Amino acid sequence: MDVFAVKGTLAGFAGDAVSAGVFAEEGKGKPPRLPAAVERIDGLAGGVVGVSVAAGEFSGARNSVAVYRVKGIKARALILVGLGKKSEFAPDVVRQAASAACRAARELKARRVGFCVDSVVGGGVELEAAGRLSTEGALLGLYSFIAYRSDRGEGVEVESLGLVSNVDEKPVGKGASAGEIVASAANFARELANDPGNRSTPARVAGLACACSKKYGFSCKVLGKKEIEAERMGALLAVASGSRNPPAFAVLEYNRAGKRKPVVLVGKGITFDTGGISIKPQKDMDRMKFDKAGACAVLGAFVAAARMRLALNLVGLMPLAENMPGGGALRPGDIVKARSGKTIEVVNTDCEGRMLLSDALDYAKEFSPAAIIDVATLTGSVQTALGFEASGLLGNDEKLLSAVEKAGFESGEKVWRFPMWRDYDDYNKSEVADIRNAGIPGSGSVISGAKFLEAFVPEGVPWAHIDIAGTADKDKPGQYLGIGATGVGVRLLASLLQKLE
Repeated sequence: MDVFAVKGTLAGFAGDAVSAGVFAEEGKGKPPRLPAAVERIDGLAGGVVGVSVAAGEFSGARNSVAVYRVKGIKARALILVGLGKKSEFAPDVVRQAASAACRAARELKARRVGFCVDSVVGGGVELEAAGRLSTEGALLGLYSFIAYRSDRGEGVEVESLGLVSNVDEKPVGKGASAGEIVASAANFARELANDPGNRSTPARVAGLACACSKKYGFSCKVLGKKEIEAERMGALLAVASGSRNPPAFAVLEYNRAGKRKPVVLVGKGITFDTGGISIKPQKDMDRMKFDKAGACAVLGAFVAAARMRLALNLVGLMPLAENMPGGGALRPGDIVKARSGKTIEVVNTDCEGRMLLSDALDYAKEFSPAAIIDVATLTGSVQTALGFEASGLLGNDEKLLSAVEKAGFESGEKVWRFPMWRDYDDYNKSEVADIRNAGIPGSGSVISGAKFLEAFVPEGVPWAHIDIAGTADKDKPGQYLGIGATGVGVRLLASLLQKLE
């Protein structure tokens, strides 16, 4: 979809539909006050909108939508979207409003849509931010995974979105450009995460990473099984041992900051997770194609960073494998040696992601990193704790963790911190190896999973772990994210990396 900024009035926008946000009144029973752009349209239409709103047919409640067919303007429909009360307004409301407006426009079979950004300015949101947030909401809200549907070309889609401002279109356009980069990168990660396991094998995901590197201007090296063996990545090899599809390890590099130490991003890439010998229940196993969402987020963040031409050095590590219960599969009770030399007692083959990451975290030390951030669908328990609204955050460095928290709120991909006290150090204690791959059953598994990873983080390196198991996908539509992969991590990392320049 083409997004552009234009100076003018909403009434004068030449398109199929125009839209504006409307704040609800603070007092009960009071009709909302229409923004100036809508009042102008209402005047041309003979006051029908104002009469409808005064009668209580539209309250301005957050994400509520009302469609009016009015005369006197170039568009054939006016869409009002509720922003809720000003006292409860937050930047993410703009994303929600733009998404709701574009989805309603799609239902009206509108191809060219105008959205009044002046109507969503306020509460700390200026014109540039309004342009960025509106673009993100529209692009994220209109995405759907239809790659394998035979009727995918038959519907009418929104082709262009004009962000209309009667004040100044230049900051709006600047914000829209930034929003397009980040939202498109997130949608790319969603498309890859949504792809089924029979298509997105480790080799194919690694190959796609290399294709992206050529397109966007960063480097990509892929280690195949022989190279992984040469690197002594015993944990990664053990996880992959039950699958006929060999593992892969993609190494991405983006350098635009001279000799500065790089930030290393690590993404868990289980292209399909059956649980291995510790097999998962049948219910929802089809969603285990999303177990590669961490690796998808890292690749999406690289695409965003390269397109924004950020002045920093980045390394991306994508350990990729299938976790299958084949004849050569890893067994509970097995002991394997990781790249670091530590031995791991396997008590649950469904705790495989941390094993992939253990080798990747150790490999990161080869780049003398300034910081390491890993993104992984690591534990189902994080969903129990936080639901679907926030990812878990753990790590070893206060400054880095605070920066991730701030980026989470700014990007709309919120995180919540868990403790990493030394009291939890013994949760992964093994009597027969250096460490076990699962903690005490039913007790603090979000933390014990992170504690396992911490044991493989290079000494002295700031590290943050983002557990996205509850946020990586949705089974019903959200505020501006539909069913399936969410692309979580891309917007957060993009926001964070901009501050680390």
